[in-house]
Amino acid sequence: MLKVRIIPCLLLKDTGLVKTISFSKFNYVGDPINTCRIFNELEVDELTFLDISATVENKEPNYKVLQEISAECFMPVSYGGGIRNLQQVEKILSIGFEKVIINTTALENRKIIAEIADNFGSQSLIISVDYRKNMFGKYQVFGNSGNKNYKMHPVEWASEVMNLGAGEILLTSIDREGTWKGFDVELTKLVTDKVKLPVIANGGAGSIDDISDVVNIGGASAVALGSMVVYQAKDMGVLINFPDRELISGKL
Repeated sequence: MLKVRIIPCLLLKDTGLVKTISFSKFNYVGDPINTCRIFNELEVDELTFLDISATVENKEPNYKVLQEISAECFMPVSYGGGIRNLQQVEKILSIGFEKVIINTTALENRKIIAEIADNFGSQSLIISVDYRKNMFGKYQVFGNSGNKNYKMHPVEWASEVMNLGAGEILLTSIDREGTWKGFDVELTKLVTDKVKLPVIANGGAGSIDDISDVVNIGGASAVALGSMVVYQAKDMGVLINFPDRELISGKL
């Protein structure tokens, strides 16, 4: 087991898996159940599934698909997408997911963070902080799959969710997501210096050196990988995989 969690982050759209670039340009990459089986064989320690259309289309989580995923996966799994209330959180956790991930609902209704933490424990709650730079180069937080600007700095929002009871932060650079250009180490460092929660860096991973940089320089507690675990390499075909653990360990 790696001392730093390396977490495949898989994007659900309807019943299939897709990969995006900067939250757009969808590309189908496979079936979630078969992908779970491959990651079981690869002995991955943890998985994350994000439904990227549930909130935008005002849909509930697809509990049938989640049930199938939970039944297949041998490792801890977290889920985000379309979660709006405690009843949905309870249902997802009862299916077998260890953690839920919320974004837009937390931005629209701050009190749900404390409610989830009080009812299910902070360890069950990840707040997704999606951000990008505006035309003036200023970092701003976005919700609704990157469609709504909440005009807050990600450090400000991360600090607030920490105080409200979140257990972890999934910090995603929209600008870098799916680009293979490396993580936003600078912003990650600003967040990890400010908040005393595990921060999962997400968006831009293209190499083991990128993982090393965001952990050793940026202070990330964990790393989420998308393109690196669903493609052979940049601009190449789909291949579900996991980076060499010995190479990663040697860099961390």
